[in-house]
Amino acid sequence: MITVDGIHKSFGKVHAVRGVSFQAPDGKITGLLGPNGAGKSTTLRVLYTVLKPDQGSANIDGADVVKDSLAARKKIGALPHGAGLYPHLSARENIAYYANLCAIDKSEIDDRVASIISLLEIEDFADRRTKGFSQGQRTKVSLARALVHDPQNVILDEPSNGLDVMATRSLRRLILKLKDAGRCVLFSSHVMQEVAALCDDICIIANGQVAIDDSVAGIRERTGEEDLEEAFVTAIKLVGVEE
Repeated sequence: MITVDGIHKSFGKVHAVRGVSFQAPDGKITGLLGPNGAGKSTTLRVLYTVLKPDQGSANIDGADVVKDSLAARKKIGALPHGAGLYPHLSARENIAYYANLCAIDKSEIDDRVASIISLLEIEDFADRRTKGFSQGQRTKVSLARALVHDPQNVILDEPSNGLDVMATRSLRRLILKLKDAGRCVLFSSHVMQEVAALCDDICIIANGQVAIDDSVAGIRERTGEEDLEEAFVTAIKLVGVEE
C-alpha cells in the first residue's frame, strides 16, 4: 500500500504540491490525474524518493520515503516519465543491470530476466542494442527493469505515452495482471479511455491540491457526470481551474 499524507513541495516561488493526501491500496489500480502542471509528476517523484517533500509524509508499505528511503525504494518498481535506457546495452543487458542494482542473487538473475522478457513479450528484440528502439520497445524494456525485482508496489508515470494501439493493449493487460496478483498499482495518465478501462480509484489533482479522491463510480456520482472526461473537468473546476 502507498500512503500520502499532506505533502507539500515548492520550487522557489512555485508551490507545486499543496497538502496532497491519498491512499493506493494493494489489489487495486489507482489513477493519479490532473491537468498539466497540477503536481502529479512531483508527487510521484516524492514517492520514488527522487524528491523530498517540504512538509508531510509518504510511505510505501510502512517505509517512510524520507526517513527510510532505501527501504521504500526496495518496495517499488518505478517507471518515470521519459525513463532512459543505456543505448549501447541490449534490452537483456539493461534489465540484468537493474537486477544487479536491486541486489538480486546472481544465481537468479538470468532466470528473472528471462521470465520478465517472456511476460512482456520482448523476446524478438531482447538481444538488440536499445539505441534505435521504437517508443513501444523502449517502454517495454523500461517496464521490465521496473518489475525485475518483483515489487509489491508499481508506480507508472504516463506509461502509454507514445505507444501504438497494440502496445497499449499489451500494457493494459499487464497492468491488470499486476492487480490480479494483489499488487498496488499507481499510475498517471491523460487518456480517459485508459483510466476508465483500468482504474478502481482515482485521485484528481489540480493547482497542487486534491480536487476529488474516490472510486470511479463515486466520482461520477459526486460530480453528476456519467462521462469520466466531463467528471474530470467538473472536479478540477472545484479548485479554480478552468478549461
